[in-house]
Amino acid sequence: MRHYVLFVIGGLLIGIWGTGCFRPTARAVNQVCFQGQCIAVEVVQKEEELRRGLQFRSFLESDAGMLFIFAANWKHSFWMKDTLIPLDIIWMDYARRVVHIERSVPPCPGEPCPTYTPLYDALYVLEINAGQARALGLRIGDQAEFKLK
Repeated sequence: MRHYVLFVIGGLLIGIWGTGCFRPTARAVNQVCFQGQCIAVEVVQKEEELRRGLQFRSFLESDAGMLFIFAANWKHSFWMKDTLIPLDIIWMDYARRVVHIERSVPPCPGEPCPTYTPLYDALYVLEINAGQARALGLRIGDQAEFKLK
C-alpha cells in the first residue's frame, strides 16, 4: 500500500510538473537574430542610456548584448571609455542590414580613447562579446531580424 501511495504521489508531481506549474516563468526577452541565431539584448534608446552603454560592466553573457536604437541615421561613433570587457560592435542601417563591424574592440586603457566610426550611416548598433560576430559568421550586408517586446 505504501508503494502505491508513493507511486500515485510521484505520478501527480510529474503531471503537475508537465503542466508548467513548477517551471520558472518565461521572461519576455528582446532578441536580435541573424540567420536564425538569436542574441538576447538589452535595448537602449534614451540619451543617458545611449551614452552609458556597457560601461562599468565586468561581464556579459555569451549569448547577450546591447542594442542601441538611435533617433536618426548617422555615422554614430563609439568608444570604450570605462568599458571593462572587449566587444564586437555591429552597425546596422534603417533596413537592419549590417553596414560595419568592429571586431574584438579592447577596453580603453587610458585617455584619449580611440573612437570607432562606421563608413556608412546606421540607425542601430549592437554590442556583443568579442569574438561573437565571428562565431555567428556575421558579414557586411547580413540582415538582422529584431524580436522586440
